Amino acid sequence: MKILLTGGNGMVGRNIRDHAGAGRHELIAPPSRELDLTDGPATEAYVANVKPDMIIHAAGRVGGIQANIAHPVEFLVENLDMGRNIVMAARKAGIPRLINIGSSCMYPRAAPNPLEETSVLTGELEPTNEGYALAKVLTARLCDYVRRSSPELAYKTLIPCNIFGLHDKFDPTVSHLLPAIIRKVDEAKRTGAKSVEIWGSGEARREFMFASDLADGIWTAVDRFDDLPGMMNMGVGRDHSINDYYAAVARVIGWQGGFSHDLSKPVGMQQKLVSVALQRQFGWMPSTSLDEAIAQTYAHFRALPTAAEETHP
Repeated sequence: MKILLTGGNGMVGRNIRDHAGAGRHELIAPPSRELDLTDGPATEAYVANVKPDMIIHAAGRVGGIQANIAHPVEFLVENLDMGRNIVMAARKAGIPRLINIGSSCMYPRAAPNPLEETSVLTGELEPTNEGYALAKVLTARLCDYVRRSSPELAYKTLIPCNIFGLHDKFDPTVSHLLPAIIRKVDEAKRTGAKSVEIWGSGEARREFMFASDLADGIWTAVDRFDDLPGMMNMGVGRDHSINDYYAAVARVIGWQGGFSHDLSKPVGMQQKLVSVALQRQFGWMPSTSLDEAIAQTYAHFRALPTAAEETHP
């Protein structure tokens, strides 16, 4: 198939491109300078010209708690514009298949865990990333509306749990939890620090999947698209406390210091574990262990130019 991938230079997009599944199709992954998804008319013209058989929408403005709190307008408007524009451009061009990549932030803050797909839009969202979550919810619901009103257009949403891995962002102002932990513990090891600070008590629980595993799941969804539900979680089926993740990174990196807790800092939802019941029925599960995923991500981080500069100032 001819497949248009948005966000091809982001972490998820680059892992999709690096996966063996990419070689089985004609994959078109334009950079943002070539396709500005926040520009509706330009997006419509691009999709009409390329006329792909399928679109994978993986583009988005992403970041951790700190970035979301600092830039709520941008996280809402940019992600909403991107989602609306690509879905409506696909609809107008009659593109028959679209996979929209959502986020577990779409779930209500008080929804029972594990989070089932039917829980979306049943309660108040987590305030620390509400703008991003609203944009993701609205794009997913738009896909539902298109599918209901035009049965020949199968627009479906995958909802991954938290993702980390190769090509992640390690800048603490924008990074998610695990890459931030990797950077902090690596710095502690290099500088000889005896302690690393954890935001909150560290008892909040999170579920993380290796980005290359998510890419494998997405390509499985491409190959078995007709079997894919209209909305389906993608997760590992288990979670760990934030303290556990710090301990795991320290173990893999080989740092033997201790941890302190800043109880004044925001921590977000107390638990965010997605249900993998539909995913198991679909017939796919991730395969990379947490320690192996951390080790590969750490090796990638140490190979980055900025990491090398920190080691050799």
